[in-house]
Amino acid sequence: MEILEYILIIIGLLFIAIAITRATKKDAKIEVNKLVDYLGGKKNIVSYEANKSRFMVTLNDVSIVNKEGIQRMGAQGIVEIDNQLKIILGEQAETLKKYIDELK
Repeated sequence: MEILEYILIIIGLLFIAIAITRATKKDAKIEVNKLVDYLGGKKNIVSYEANKSRFMVTLNDVSIVNKEGIQRMGAQGIVEIDNQLKIILGEQAETLKKYIDELK
């Protein structure tokens, strides 16, 4: 009888893990859409790359960027150099780059 209980617990934990994984992917896609909007839309993004915790993006027009919105998303800092932004996003940087790749 104990084996059956353990099996049921393991199955329950697997369902919880799957639900969390799916929810995280949806949240990341929502965050990407917000980030792209805050950066002025797809057409404003010239190039981008992620390096560990930093997300670097070159833009056509930096003046239309909503830096406050980006900071509300959890950015720990934003550095502007000419038409490039370096955004410190932490662990999200690589994930966001992956989803932006899918958008383009």
